[in-house]
Amino acid sequence: MQYPGRQDRRAEPAHRSIAPLADRIAEVLVPLADRPLVFLGHSMGAIVGFEVIRRLAAAGGPVPFVLFASGRRAPSVERFETVHRRDDAGFLREMRELGGTDPRVLADPELVEMVLPPTRADYQAIEMYRAPRDAVISTAVVAMVGDSDPKATLAEVELWREHTTGSFELKVFPGGHFYLTDQQGAVVEAVSEGLAAARDARPTP
Repeated sequence: MQYPGRQDRRAEPAHRSIAPLADRIAEVLVPLADRPLVFLGHSMGAIVGFEVIRRLAAAGGPVPFVLFASGRRAPSVERFETVHRRDDAGFLREMRELGGTDPRVLADPELVEMVLPPTRADYQAIEMYRAPRDAVISTAVVAMVGDSDPKATLAEVELWREHTTGSFELKVFPGGHFYLTDQQGAVVEAVSEGLAAARDARPTP
């Protein structure tokens, strides 16, 4: 999914909360719900995927048969975070420390001017997000996390188990929040294994 405010959609205002973004994605996906769907979301994307699944289920249609929730603590785990309220210097410092953004981008004032507003909007959306503690999906969940991720401890990620009535698996990789960059091969293998396991566990029509 390409979010508003990014790349070819950079002229559109970025969403500052999860709900309208999930609403719109669910709307777009309704015509595709008759075919097998799988979600993989990293960081905020994991929560967006979770909320889209909740909306598809509420509409009474088919839902994705597996959610790969990467680099994100369980929906009901709350931390008091206000990075989105920092001044530009403080916000850029957070981005540098977390990694995941080419340092050359953060060193270029023109690129920073383009990147900062949608990224700040993402931070606001995820930092203000609150999920009901009893929010549950039937989709199988494969939670994936770096073993030194400052944004999600293993215990916080393990709690995804409480948000699905389907199967749950936790996969841990060496690395921080953007472990995917250095662990691409292992991540692809984990996704392939997770797809096969979730597919085999699906009830026969």
